[in-house]
Amino acid sequence: MRIETSAGPAEADIARPARKPPAFLLVLTHGSGGGTDAKDLLVVRDSALELGGAVALVTQPYRVAGRRAPGKADVQDAAWVETTALLRKKFRGVPLIQGGRSNGARVACRTARTVGARGVLALSFPLHPPGKPEKSRREELLEPRPIEVVVINGARDPFGIPDPADAAEVHIIPGQAHSYRSGFEEIAATATPWLERWSAP
Repeated sequence: MRIETSAGPAEADIARPARKPPAFLLVLTHGSGGGTDAKDLLVVRDSALELGGAVALVTQPYRVAGRRAPGKADVQDAAWVETTALLRKKFRGVPLIQGGRSNGARVACRTARTVGARGVLALSFPLHPPGKPEKSRREELLEPRPIEVVVINGARDPFGIPDPADAAEVHIIPGQAHSYRSGFEEIAATATPWLERWSAP
């Protein structure tokens, strides 16, 4: 699905559950230079579908245009707000949950209150640039409050690991860096009970 935004077109790959209407809408997006085919995003998508949720995997405009860097945060966020608004029109009356990996997790946190999200799932939240803990992005992680944020990070992530006090849950995948090579069952097991609260009939 092509979505026109102020930053150019975005694309959304929408998966619908057998249940009608879906229990919730989960909107997920990629990291700065990555795509929506990242395996951690896909296992969360599959978990949400099993719970009766609809899932939109969104490729942001800068990636549709072939760029690897997201550019200015305010431009990126405005396009995200426009994208989620259109997706919500397709799935009216159900809770919105949003999230992403790395830079996508930052976008999800920064815009959560604006779009009226009920929760945020932050995969590999990049707390700071590698080797520069003084340039903390903690305020972005705190921005959704009182909306709950669940963080899943690798234990060896060079971008840092958020403090457990700064989110509803911070789950650490042993042995993993910023991009996961394993631990996908653990990611699904962490996301599933958190998503289940919106899957009641």
